[in-house]
Amino acid sequence: MPGGGPALVQTLDFFPPIVDDPRDFGQIAAANALSDIYAMGATPFSALNIVGFPTKELGLEILTEILAGGADKMREANVALLGGHSVEDAEVKYGLAVTGLVEADAFITNGGARPGDRLILTKPLGMGAVSTAIRNGKASADVTAAAVETMATLNAGAARAMQSVGANAVTDVTGFGLLGHAAEIAEASGVILELSAVSLPLTVGALELGSAGIVSGGSGRNRQHLADSVAIDETIPEEIVTLAFDSETSGGLLIAVAEEKSEALVTALRNEGTPCAQDVGRVVDRDPGSGLKLRLTP
Repeated sequence: MPGGGPALVQTLDFFPPIVDDPRDFGQIAAANALSDIYAMGATPFSALNIVGFPTKELGLEILTEILAGGADKMREANVALLGGHSVEDAEVKYGLAVTGLVEADAFITNGGARPGDRLILTKPLGMGAVSTAIRNGKASADVTAAAVETMATLNAGAARAMQSVGANAVTDVTGFGLLGHAAEIAEASGVILELSAVSLPLTVGALELGSAGIVSGGSGRNRQHLADSVAIDETIPEEIVTLAFDSETSGGLLIAVAEEKSEALVTALRNEGTPCAQDVGRVVDRDPGSGLKLRLTP
């Protein structure tokens, strides 16, 4: 963005259903598609639907509900839904391409974390575990309801809070899990992120599901990918480690903020009504020549 001024940012995201209710699915997919825009400190203003749907196998009433869920969230976000494109597909898929606007001096990346920063998370973990349980018929109504509410919550309030206080770096937490996206901040910023296992917020039922081994396939893949980058304290319960690696859908923002601003950020997040506003760790210097990016501490 040479010379400053306003700039366009664009993102695209879509995936198959992770919950049974089609309207809930539409809302979650839309909230997830908007998340990257919010994580850049930008304001979304237009979107296009992306749909894959087996019209011969499923009634169009289901597609109508999915699209209605997406439209719900676009209205909530004050985003113009301009249309989109659909194709015949053997599996349902839905998401959106979103365009936003950001001022150059307000643009936030994942590369500005500094030693001494605190790390604040704005949604609880466990969405991968719950969505896996839903697919296998092992999620209770209260567990499902809590996860759906969290996943359908826009990150707009979290974005406003971090913009009002000032953040050094941010990422949204999605398919690579908390540790995967934290590692991206660490790599881009040249630092190590230390995350406290006891501080990690978990959605209702996630701990029990993790203990039973009911997590997404992404948990194992993320763990394998990060094997040489993460130091894990051996006293941390395995189910917590598994959930820290597990894929998230429409997760919160992980925000690196100067320590002297961290309390103000937590207060601003609570005032915005974000699902949580949890201090989960800190940023420290990286040892020269070390490949270590993360530490998961008790």
